[in-house]
Amino acid sequence: MKNLWLFLLPAFLLFSFSKVKHPYHVGSVEVNYNAKSQTFEITGRFFLDDLENGLGKKYGSSFHFNDEKYKARLNEALEKYCADYFKLKADGRFLKVNYVGYEEDSESVNVFLESETVASPKKVETAVSFLYNLYDDQINIVHLIVNGERKSEKLTYPNRYLYRQF
Repeated sequence: MKNLWLFLLPAFLLFSFSKVKHPYHVGSVEVNYNAKSQTFEITGRFFLDDLENGLGKKYGSSFHFNDEKYKARLNEALEKYCADYFKLKADGRFLKVNYVGYEEDSESVNVFLESETVASPKKVETAVSFLYNLYDDQINIVHLIVNGERKSEKLTYPNRYLYRQF
């Protein structure tokens, strides 16, 4: 399992910065508990073209990152998309997750979310299905971090659930 992580992360990074069409459909989601704010800070990183295509398929219109005239439409679509494809529970209670925004470069998009407050979670559950509406070979690498302890898992379509105790 560890060898798979060592292969996937460099492959993701390599194809994130190349102009070559990527052969893998992979994204990463980091769910990091911030003890000071008592919230989970979530960052999803996806290939730009995959996310444009996923939004287009879901909402029936075209979306273009790196084009200022689409920014308002992208924010609205990403807020709904994230609400549909990402869920978070802590200690058996669903948390409200708010869309914060996104940043893009020429090849990838970072999407930022933040949960409502929760005190010192011991059990964390996620449902992550970003881009499952587009690819049946989508891989989402999910990192759960609570009090500095990282637990990671590779989720492949159709598996979307991850549960860890801290």
